[in-house]
Amino acid sequence: MKLWKKILIGSATLITVTLLAACSSKSTSSTSTDAKNVSGSVKLWVDTTQVPYYKKIVANFNKKYPDVKVKVTQSPNGSANAKTDVGKDPAKAADVFEVANDQLGSMAEAGYINPLSPDATKAVKNNNVAVASEGVTWKGKMFAYPFAEQAQTIYYNKSKLTADDVKTWDGLTAKGVLATDFTNAYNFYPVFLSAGTQLYGKTGETVKGTDVNSAKGEQAMAWFAQQKSNKGVMQTSNALNQLKSGKAAAILDGPWNSANIKKILGKNFAVAPYPTIKLDGKDVQMQAFLGIETFAVNSHASGSNQKAAATLASFITNKESQLIVYDHSGQIPVDKTAQKSSKVASDPVAGAVMTMAKPGNSTLMPKMPQMATFWNDAAPLINGAYTGSIPASQYSTKLDTFVKNISKAN
Repeated sequence: MKLWKKILIGSATLITVTLLAACSSKSTSSTSTDAKNVSGSVKLWVDTTQVPYYKKIVANFNKKYPDVKVKVTQSPNGSANAKTDVGKDPAKAADVFEVANDQLGSMAEAGYINPLSPDATKAVKNNNVAVASEGVTWKGKMFAYPFAEQAQTIYYNKSKLTADDVKTWDGLTAKGVLATDFTNAYNFYPVFLSAGTQLYGKTGETVKGTDVNSAKGEQAMAWFAQQKSNKGVMQTSNALNQLKSGKAAAILDGPWNSANIKKILGKNFAVAPYPTIKLDGKDVQMQAFLGIETFAVNSHASGSNQKAAATLASFITNKESQLIVYDHSGQIPVDKTAQKSSKVASDPVAGAVMTMAKPGNSTLMPKMPQMATFWNDAAPLINGAYTGSIPASQYSTKLDTFVKNISKAN
């Protein structure tokens, strides 16, 4: 949701890259760039806070392609709104833009992006972890270049909680206070997945594949309701402030905020994968959404710019570029070799995120065009159960309505 964290992203900044370079026939980037005489004027959009280190990445790109000219200008509204910003006027939008994977299906269906070339598809599969390839695939074809994976974890004050305490939700909230937000569907919809329901089917691409309107879904709703009276759970719109003030001992957050949390907790900083929760009397793994951050190429770029844009998108998502992004933002790389590098492998935050990325600990964010409706409708459903404005007697009806709304053909 970064950032990738879609709900918390700020505005973006536009980098305009003018490519007038003749590319060599061999590249270390994640796609083949064997086409010669690649040239064009290519614009790149990234989020505001990322501009400084993407300038470094573009500088590295310039070393490989010395005739490239770089110009930085202002962008629209960030990768969380890439679909909307590109859709306003695709011909004027960036040729390469950052976008979270949950928007790829709708962008592909709208014709804003094209499938990757066979060579690029092969390179993405070979270089990156399997879930990253899966995250950029829609209806059997890849539509973007992945560069980071994001799943929330528990950050906690180790002077107040132990590693054993945070292994279970009950243990965590009995020993300390966890600050969180039940109006945030990104945080808590995965509890439905922990209960054993599916969101758009096993593959995340089946319109009628959501089965949360079931006994399992009602169990999740009951769990939300139970948290209202849990003294170890604090409802807040700003969990970081509660952690900073000492009123909370733990929060649920993603790698995009790890640097801030380290500053807040200092020597008491600790991180762990999500705990187990109790549903219907059974201990189950609390799941998170797994998001893949990507760069996509605008299908409306002119013919010559398509090759230049693909070259750029490939380069800024290669191993070296992913590690630069990691160094500056803490976003976890998806390149196989980068994940095994000493600095990533020894990072407890990366370790917790990569653990959460494993099957059973998280569910890959669906790429359905209906996800816009999903986000709008999931939050009041969860918060309604938490606050009690949706009583148990209405769980079945509300879940039926939710499934109906998010299952409509676009």
